[in-house]
Amino acid sequence: MNQKSGAARSLSAQSFTDKQGQYLAFIYTYEHMFRRPPAEADMQRHFQVSPPSVHQMIVTLERNGLIRRQPGVARSIQILVAPEDLPILDWLEIDQS
Repeated sequence: MNQKSGAARSLSAQSFTDKQGQYLAFIYTYEHMFRRPPAEADMQRHFQVSPPSVHQMIVTLERNGLIRRQPGVARSIQILVAPEDLPILDWLEIDQS
């Protein structure tokens, strides 16, 4: 039975795409660094994407039950995924030459 629950856990850990996982990891990391959730502009800067791209991802994460937000409240993103199920955040490559 223990194996079965472990399989179910890994299955639930894969309930988001790699890109969604990176957004979740960014939200988690940002919140722990700055003690508040990121704004969509913070995600736009990190992922170097357009504001509509970030907003669509947030809407998708919420629709899929991975995050929760309070309507009309800035920086109200709450992650609903266990921290141990989040991937490691990929940082952008910086050319140091």
